[in-house]
Amino acid sequence: MIIVRNLSKTYPPDHQVLQRLSFQADEGELVALIGASGSGKTTLFRCLMLKEKWDDGQFIYDGRDITGIGIWDKLRLGKQWAYLEEKPQFNPKKSALKNVLGALLFKKSWWRFLTNTVSPDDHMEAMDYLDRVGLLDKAHEPIEKLSGGEKQRVALCRALIKGARVIYADEPVSGLDPEAASVILQDFQAICKKEKLLVFCSLHQVELAEKYGSRIWGLAGGKLVVDIAGRRLTQREKDMIF
Repeated sequence: MIIVRNLSKTYPPDHQVLQRLSFQADEGELVALIGASGSGKTTLFRCLMLKEKWDDGQFIYDGRDITGIGIWDKLRLGKQWAYLEEKPQFNPKKSALKNVLGALLFKKSWWRFLTNTVSPDDHMEAMDYLDRVGLLDKAHEPIEKLSGGEKQRVALCRALIKGARVIYADEPVSGLDPEAASVILQDFQAICKKEKLLVFCSLHQVELAEKYGSRIWGLAGGKLVVDIAGRRLTQREKDMIF
């Protein structure tokens, strides 16, 4: 689904953040990305979402070379992926349901966009996604009353309902208690398998990457120093990353 060859990124004047990264990631995978602060995790996500220009490298998405595509193609492709922040941005006064429905603006026809029309089918689709992540009983709760873990699950629903095929989750369980973190990552696992999505998830906790990642990537000094199937890391591998 995604093939990258020799991705390099430098910030002026000469700070090389990513150095010749090459990898392949396929649908149905949960790629757990780990590395120390400043290792380049967020920059890698921004490059893959075409939010940052590369210095060098090739990007193939669904068999198409999109390395040098124009702005309109970028906007069109951008609808196929979603970025989940550590602290998702919502309208705090609106309900979980209305915040999820807001993501349908990406799929509406122009007249429904202008009139903000919500059909019964839209309503049922949003409720279905909330049900999938165990939040059906919180559908009408204002976002400001939800826990951090519940907000992340609403953010996941928004990504799914707008039709994202690739999800970039940047530290989605940071600050959550272990139980809430496990629920979020279990949701990611289930969605990857059922919907055949590709999820990239940056994590601080090695144990969570080992438990939930179908692939583990380790970044250090802007280089991909570990790329393995999900399992417990050896001490040597941990030393390479941290």
